[in-house]
Amino acid sequence: MKTKIAENVGKYSGQPLEELLSTEVIRERIRELGQQISADYAGKTPIIIGVLNGSFIFMADLVREMTTACEIDFIKISSYYDDVKSSGTVRLIKDISCMITHRDVIVVEDIIDSGLTAKFMRQRLLDSEPASVAFATLLLKPDVVDVPFDIEYVGFRIPNRFVVGYGLDLDQKMRNFPAIWAFPEGMEV
Repeated sequence: MKTKIAENVGKYSGQPLEELLSTEVIRERIRELGQQISADYAGKTPIIIGVLNGSFIFMADLVREMTTACEIDFIKISSYYDDVKSSGTVRLIKDISCMITHRDVIVVEDIIDSGLTAKFMRQRLLDSEPASVAFATLLLKPDVVDVPFDIEYVGFRIPNRFVVGYGLDLDQKMRNFPAIWAFPEGMEV
């Protein structure tokens, strides 16, 4: 098992990190997801909506693995009031700019844990009457997720641990790690 030490993240500096998913494992799973989405949307041009900031790396790699045409847009929302705890409410920071009425939409998330932002996103998009709304997430925490709909494309199901890397951050840091690293079990998430 590979480990490293968290640096430059305030009170969490010095914490040991455990590699949860290697770069190679992530790359292979994204290839599979790209193939699955391409097959499911053959002959269609879905709008891929990335949830900023965390999804940008996953989304870039995912669309490069897709063989079907697609359009790209972004939305930025936040549900965090400090480094690692959700506030329980969602704030819209940047809305999409494309018209999604009667279009197929795939929302790309870095992680779905409680499902709070996914529920917000789904309702926000359904208000515009798209043809369909699907979700693709790199990570899903099945032990804590609470959504009344299916998450169609899941990269990995992970335990309820705070993770960084591959776009996921702590205080806007560690997004650039090419693998997924987990903080120690028991760290408040």
